[in-house]
Amino acid sequence: MTTALNEARVTGMDCSACAATVRASVERLPGVEAVEVDFATGRLVWEGGDRTAILAAVRSAGYDVADPGAPRAMPRFWRERRLQHAAGGGALLLAALVARLADGPALWLELAALVVAAPQPLRGAVAAVRARRIDMNVLMVLAAVGAVPIGAAGEGATVLVLFALGTGLEALAQTRARDAVRRLLDDQPDVVTVVLRSGTAVIPVGDVPVGAVIEVAPGARVPIDGVVTDGASTLDTSSLTGESVPLDVAPGAAVLAGSLNGGGRLRLRTTCVAADSTLAELVRLTERAQANRGTTERTVDRFARVYTPAVVAVATVTAIAPPLVADGDWATWLYRALALVIVACPCALVISTPVAVVSALAGAARHGALIKDGAALERLATIRCVAFDKTGTLTTGRPAVVGVRATAQIGADDLLALAARVARSSSHPISRAIAAASEGGDGADDVTEIPGLGLRGTIDGDVVLVGNQALLAGEGAASDGAEALLASADQAGATPVLVSRAGRLLGVVLVADPVRADAAAAVGALLSAVDHVAVLSGDRQPAVDRAAQAVGITDARGGLLPADKLTAIEALRAVHGPIAMVGDGTNDAPALAAADAGIAMRGATDVALDTADAALLSDRLARAAWLLRHARRSRATVRQNIAASIATKVVLVALAPLGYVPLWLAVAGDMGLSLIVTAWSLRLLGAGVGRTPIDTIGA
Repeated sequence: MTTALNEARVTGMDCSACAATVRASVERLPGVEAVEVDFATGRLVWEGGDRTAILAAVRSAGYDVADPGAPRAMPRFWRERRLQHAAGGGALLLAALVARLADGPALWLELAALVVAAPQPLRGAVAAVRARRIDMNVLMVLAAVGAVPIGAAGEGATVLVLFALGTGLEALAQTRARDAVRRLLDDQPDVVTVVLRSGTAVIPVGDVPVGAVIEVAPGARVPIDGVVTDGASTLDTSSLTGESVPLDVAPGAAVLAGSLNGGGRLRLRTTCVAADSTLAELVRLTERAQANRGTTERTVDRFARVYTPAVVAVATVTAIAPPLVADGDWATWLYRALALVIVACPCALVISTPVAVVSALAGAARHGALIKDGAALERLATIRCVAFDKTGTLTTGRPAVVGVRATAQIGADDLLALAARVARSSSHPISRAIAAASEGGDGADDVTEIPGLGLRGTIDGDVVLVGNQALLAGEGAASDGAEALLASADQAGATPVLVSRAGRLLGVVLVADPVRADAAAAVGALLSAVDHVAVLSGDRQPAVDRAAQAVGITDARGGLLPADKLTAIEALRAVHGPIAMVGDGTNDAPALAAADAGIAMRGATDVALDTADAALLSDRLARAAWLLRHARRSRATVRQNIAASIATKVVLVALAPLGYVPLWLAVAGDMGLSLIVTAWSLRLLGAGVGRTPIDTIGA
């Protein structure tokens, strides 16, 4: 029997060392089979064991824990316990300073400040020692307590006060990053109005089944994905897609949960349950995206595991060797060793990557791009070539009439109207396109759809054929002049639909899939960002050439089977480097998987979405260029964070044994840098579009 997974949300973890302490505290409990703790998202997942005992163990380790679905209050300065301890300890230190100036009992006030600031790091240190780990709580408590016997109680208290202040501020900032996407759910309605045969009823949103008809009032948020069945309005989708322009919707339009309804009342037929809506899935995937970490983060963690013991060893030698070998002063060298102990904390280094990655993932989600994990974000930053599918990606995926070529026997408008009368009886996409292009006239009689060939109908007693050349030949209709008409269709890159009446060829209707309105601009942005852009399509070469020419792409490859697309991906990678594939169909899934990064368009099939590394929730193709820019900006932020962290540590480690780093400066340098790294990473939450040219960011 498989044990069910349990999940909780842990707050107060400052780096991966804290996550390791939480993991070790839970692992040692009876009945626990497996434990996963993700510092960046605050998720604790385990199998087996007693839930109450596990949550108690996490709290005893110095961290707060709650159920994953519990309400999340916005962080407030005065609610953070570490900041309360820092404020109390800081007030006592200030009083000690005044007392020292007045020859008062300063020592007792300094010791009191140390005690007031100590609870959180002391609890964490005890938990870490029990778990046989050395984390920053152990190092800070060791430095603070070690300062007392050498007459530096004030500095010891300052260490813990600054540590409490720094970790408290970090907790607030990191909570903002972790909850940035989940706050999209805060305004979601808890109840929804369902339309019944007998009227309407208000029920919990979680109880609404698939296929139910619900009402969305003006000014309300859409609670569940659905299709408009009645009403018209404009929707603000900025919280989902980053689009500032309202979206007009009418019957038949698909609507995503989280959209804000404008002035019209809408009725929707739900296409999923609330728990499976696009918004809920976006939040779930973004919260769990850190599970698959990038190479940079794994490398930093491995370095930190070596760095901390190494610096602690150097600190031990610093405290013992000079007094024993060179008759140095024990108190002086112990003080310098304690400064090194503080510097041994790799907090800024180990949070330099995960906080930036979580902020980048959340920022992308808030702007309509869902990235699966940190590893995918890292790959997106390396892309130098982009390949597009044509149908449904560069084009709208909805065929339309793009031209009419009539013979001398009939006018172009009359030819189109004739074809449309027959086409109205068919649901084929090409037939719908022809029918939509001409509204006049009644339908045809006795319409028969001949698979793979076209339509046959009767109008005023005459047989009218609408289809390909094989249809005309099979029905015995004359096809004189058909070759010239088909050649014109090839030149236009369109699908030819021949029309004949009473055995005479009257002309051809050209049907094509028009390119997206923003495709040319999107391709232009990409061409300034990467080395090469190509089109890989299974459509006929003339149609692919036409679409590519319209958007400014010179490398157009048509007639490709899914296996051929894989070969093309490998060939492009060999010449241009890491490649991204942008597509939306099941036939694109192999290419999406084979590319270094796969990007699925909105409306993509489930197979394509499961295969891709990122998905665009907006119909705007320009988001693909924005996504690459955002990934590069994220990579640059991570590199800047790592460089600043390592440089600061190198300086402090070099100067501490020489006596140039007092305890307060060591902790201020470490926690201050952690705050700077966190704040610098939080810029990625904004992820503004168009701030910096893509080719200048982190290249």
